[in-house]
Amino acid sequence: MNVLVATDGSKYGRWALDWVARLPLVEPAKVMALHVLDVATLRAPFLAQPAMAGIEPYVQEEIQRMEARSAETIQEATRQLASLKLTGTVRKEQGPVAPTILKRAPKRDGFLVVGSQGLDALDRFMLGSVSTNLIHHATCPVLVVKGEAVPLRRMILAIDGSDASAKALKFVLTKFQSDQPTGKSGRVPIHVNVLHVLPMVMYPGLKEASKKLLEQSVQKLIKAGFTAEPLCYLGNPAQEIMKAASQQRADLIVMGAQGLGAIARFLIGSVSTRVVQHAKGAVLVVR
Repeated sequence: MNVLVATDGSKYGRWALDWVARLPLVEPAKVMALHVLDVATLRAPFLAQPAMAGIEPYVQEEIQRMEARSAETIQEATRQLASLKLTGTVRKEQGPVAPTILKRAPKRDGFLVVGSQGLDALDRFMLGSVSTNLIHHATCPVLVVKGEAVPLRRMILAIDGSDASAKALKFVLTKFQSDQPTGKSGRVPIHVNVLHVLPMVMYPGLKEASKKLLEQSVQKLIKAGFTAEPLCYLGNPAQEIMKAASQQRADLIVMGAQGLGAIARFLIGSVSTRVVQHAKGAVLVVR
């Protein structure tokens, strides 16, 4: 499986590679650790030419600093790949960060891993939220990591009957092994809480449809070797997904990139975006 990991020298970039090594993937990961250097952000096109000429020495000094830090990042990522025994390469490119990552993202049979934050507040202010940009525009699943990698024991799988949530379920069933090593030469099944959040306004037959959707998903997971149980909450989808993840002590939230309809997304905002931005743990957004 092809996995693109965005790395920038921050702890989030290191955590991203660690997560790939820890994930119980059915197929071994073929990793490309991509470091993007965007020196264009140092220049201010709105400044008059005389002003730009005056600050050019400072710009060049900062470019040299960035180049040096970039070289350290490449070396560190190379060492980390070797220490984690991951098969792959480290690549450096120049350009705008999110678009460059998107160009290299797997087109099929793979996913993208990125940290929720970059090196510092200035980078984030200048570049915008790279992780949010990626979950909006990537054509492959995107894993956004927020902390150190942990063994995957418990997951929240959020479903709503949409095509995107069906793909999220399929990803879990086909890309993840159903168990993890216990450290004592044994293995323990991964537990999946399948969550469906009902709207505040109830429609005839909605509860019954929700129950059927949950039961079908749970049975597919159990048949594949996972342990699973249904959860049905009432309220705001993003808030309830994050609440369930906290209550169930989930190591990972898995969800589709889009819900059932454009009108619902307009009213409540992008659920996946809100979860990625505000959840405490890792989130996998599947397309």
